[in-house]
This record gives sequence, C-alpha cells and structure tokens, in this order.
Amino acid sequence: MSKRPQESDVEFIRALAEMLRENDLTEIEVSRDYAEDDALNVRVARQYASAPPPVQQAAAPAPMQPAAVQPQTAPTLAEPEDAAEDAGTVASPMVGTAYFQAEPGAPPFIKVGDALKEGQTFLIIEAMKTMNQIPAPRAGTVKRILVEDGAPVEFGAPLIVLE
Repeated sequence: MSKRPQESDVEFIRALAEMLRENDLTEIEVSRDYAEDDALNVRVARQYASAPPPVQQAAAPAPMQPAAVQPQTAPTLAEPEDAAEDAGTVASPMVGTAYFQAEPGAPPFIKVGDALKEGQTFLIIEAMKTMNQIPAPRAGTVKRILVEDGAPVEFGAPLIVLE
C-alpha cells in the first residue's frame, strides 16, 4: 500500500517544479541516502534537443569604398510575422531544430537568390533525434530566409519565402 505524500513533500515538489521553470532546467533528481545520515542528494540537468550550432566567425570589415561605389549589404533575416502573410511563404511541417546544411562546415542547401526546384531539399529539421529533409513544395527563387541555422521552429512557422 502506498503512503500519501505529506503537505511538506507536496510543497517541496512544487518548489522543485518552479526551479525547473525559472532556470530552464530539464531534470531534477532528488534521492535520500539512508546510509549517510538520511542525507538528501540532488542532481540537476539541462539537456538540449540537439547539439548547439557551430560558432560562425564574423567576416572581416570591408575596406573603405569611394563614395560613388556603394557596397552591397548581405540580406538580413526578415521578421517571420511580416512574411507570414506573403503568398510565397513556406511553413514548417513539424516542430524541431532547423539546419540549413547537412553537417557543420558543409555548404548551405540554399541562400537568398538561389533557384529552388520542387522537391529539392532546402532545410533539415531535427525532431526527436531524427534528421528530416524538408523538400521545396514548389519551384521558385529564394526571396527571404526567415529562420537562423540551428534555431528551434514550431509547426507552421514561416521558414523561407519563394517568389
């Protein structure tokens, strides 16, 4: 027959749950060592769904150009909220972590301006330790990339915009 938890035990469990939430932890293990004077052993852990993305080196600043020649700036990520209404937006088919390259150091599948064929892999989403290749739903030119490499994505979240 199981013993009902005491109110102090329930409060202790609530405090541990709050600690998980406040500190972005994924695991707390508490055990009592009866051999060691009833000592309380606590273990905390934070696990990541995937390996952290590789650190990318920033490019060296370009030398000064004459005033008549304007250097082109690299396209920046668009705000997903702005692109959600765009007819060419491709949404995430699942929850997971988005990767734009097959492995760290490999060239990206796509970049802004690339022509994409229907069915061509443009992204990998890691979900439950499985790498899922995401194919382009239609042909088009990559107009915008809306998520960063290694970023978590939700189902239906805008990933890229095709024109």
